[in-house]
Amino acid sequence: MGAELLLGVSLGWAAGIAPGPLNSLIVATGLRSGRRPAIAVALAPLVGDLLVVPIALGLVGLLDDGVVRALSLVGGVWLVWLGIDTFRARHRTDAEAGARALAKGVMTNLANPHPWLFWFTVGAPVVLTAWVEAPAAAVAFVVGFYTLLVVSKVGLAWLAAGAGRRYERWQGAALTVSALLLVLLGILLLLGR
Repeated sequence: MGAELLLGVSLGWAAGIAPGPLNSLIVATGLRSGRRPAIAVALAPLVGDLLVVPIALGLVGLLDDGVVRALSLVGGVWLVWLGIDTFRARHRTDAEAGARALAKGVMTNLANPHPWLFWFTVGAPVVLTAWVEAPAAAVAFVVGFYTLLVVSKVGLAWLAAGAGRRYERWQGAALTVSALLLVLLGILLLLGR
């Protein structure tokens, strides 16, 4: 059980701090709308993965390359749209954006192929193997993974929102960079990279 917990914690931390679409959205939301909406985006994996994990556990090994490519295309379009939306809204605080933050985060999480690929190639095999040997080990992996994933993303949200308040003159530039990063990640997904 200890090995699975350590693996879950390590993978959760790595996934939580790795640059990617959800972290770009967390930073953009924190800079634009403050801590509460950014933390809502950071919690998106807890909601979005309620769909991802059961599907991955049920279908491990059944996906072909065409399905993975289709997920990347959908994710790419979504990220390009988020980048354009972030760029357009970079100089205003938007209460509606705050209210929609969790929904945007969940959509970003679902459209991003990384959680799908992780759960199909790493998470599901670890959980299924551990479950056969000791169900508590499988639970420890999942709890460790999500604890560190969410804690690291909430920390990022906290820092981004604080930076937005302290450095308002840089806020527009930071949001522009976040918007460009989202568009770039979307284009890379559309190109299959």
